[in-house]
Amino acid sequence: MENIKILWVDDEIDLLRPHILFLNKKGMDVAQATNGRDAIEHVRAADVDVVLLDENMPGINGLETLAEIKAIKPRIPVVMITKSEEEHIMNDAIGSQIADYLIKPVNPNQILISLKKLLSADRLVSRKVNIEYQKDFRNIGMAFFDDMNAEEWAEIYKKLVRWELELEKSDDEGMHEVLASQKAEANVNFSKFVSANYLDWIGSKDRPTLSPDILTTKVFPHFDDRKPVFFILIDCLRYDQWKVFEPIVARYFNVVEEQTYYSILPTATQYARNAIFSGLFPSEIVEKFPKLWVNDEDEGGKNLHEAEFLKELLARKRINVRHSYHKVITAEDGNQLVDNLNNMLQNDFNVVVYNFIDLLSHARAEMNLIRELAPDERAVRSISRSWFEHSSLLTILKKLREHDVKVVLSTDHGTIRVKRPIRIVGDRTTTTNLRYKQGKNLNYDSDSRLVFTVKNPLQAKLPKNSVTGTYAFATEDAYFVYPNNYNYYANFYKDTFQHGGISLEEMIVPVATLTPK
Repeated sequence: MENIKILWVDDEIDLLRPHILFLNKKGMDVAQATNGRDAIEHVRAADVDVVLLDENMPGINGLETLAEIKAIKPRIPVVMITKSEEEHIMNDAIGSQIADYLIKPVNPNQILISLKKLLSADRLVSRKVNIEYQKDFRNIGMAFFDDMNAEEWAEIYKKLVRWELELEKSDDEGMHEVLASQKAEANVNFSKFVSANYLDWIGSKDRPTLSPDILTTKVFPHFDDRKPVFFILIDCLRYDQWKVFEPIVARYFNVVEEQTYYSILPTATQYARNAIFSGLFPSEIVEKFPKLWVNDEDEGGKNLHEAEFLKELLARKRINVRHSYHKVITAEDGNQLVDNLNNMLQNDFNVVVYNFIDLLSHARAEMNLIRELAPDERAVRSISRSWFEHSSLLTILKKLREHDVKVVLSTDHGTIRVKRPIRIVGDRTTTTNLRYKQGKNLNYDSDSRLVFTVKNPLQAKLPKNSVTGTYAFATEDAYFVYPNNYNYYANFYKDTFQHGGISLEEMIVPVATLTPK
């Protein structure tokens, strides 16, 4: 903390000489003022890193001086020092944006701790985070060699996300690179794990919670509480995005349970979200609702019948509740939902689907401006948080906290930033998604570990559109590109956020239960 410029303002400054000498020995330059007017002029004329300000001075008092200082240089941190412990003085000082508040008599170490907290906090936090991650780095790495199950993989992913968010407090680029490398290694091993176990999960009762299980296991049991239940699904929400939403949500709701579940393959809206609302796997949807399923290659919306699927699922489970379904795509949709909230509260069960995050991912891929604004995961989290803070969804949550309700917030799948193109060849009916392909005679020229192939779709309970139709899923951070104009499309889609394949970010997604505070 050397070369720190401090202004200490106190009408009894001579009595503070020992304190000033103590700070001088710590390498700090302490200027002095005995009244508010001199302090204001000093701030106007000189560089000051922090002000130590006595609250009770003759002439203009500390609070008046504080207001003048903030008008001149609003970013200077001010530590208020006073003999008074009266609550209204403390409230006035805090309301005037003081950085810290100390009660006389103060000792030199109190002053030093306060200054360190103000001027070295970022560096100290960064150092502590780096040390703590280095301690955990080996434990996470060693876990990759264990025979982990689905739940243990979810815990590893949560740890990686926690460190990713913690390391945002650090400016050590080396540590960011180490974490990025460990996440990549995690996805290598996770992709192997899913490729080896996914088909066994489909027919097993011991499988991890999958998309068709969410409503029956995480939502419907809340009907027993006799309170209105709201299921809010934010399309394409990654676990790390939920974690930046969570502190905002926690202002209004208790997060009584936070878990994750596994999105089915393909980790795409058409498959995963239809599976959620029908409680069925895609091939079962096709069998039960042949007129409602729209294949990848067919024209028309792929998620137009979620309300019908939900109604049938409730009937199949013999759940007799008054319910509603709402999809929010535009700001106007959200405003109408806010206006309709009182009517929704008369229902036992309300479903709300928000499409913004998915729209952001697609816009980022197609529009250079959005790509510039959101070049990486950290920036996408920031934009997502900004949207949430100003969204009709947060308005709805604020209103719901005034009522005795249960809210379950979740998603259908996540996304991953893709980096490695895979050249793939298929016939003209092959699907266009970059993270999975469905078609005949699929051929690709890549390391086989980057592709998980399902030759018999019915094994994965996926629609089988032709006799030889197979599914190919990109793993890790790979993406499929056709040979035609290969270099252009490989470069165009590199570093975009895509979904449909196998990765921690796409498959392990949040489901949280909330109660009003």
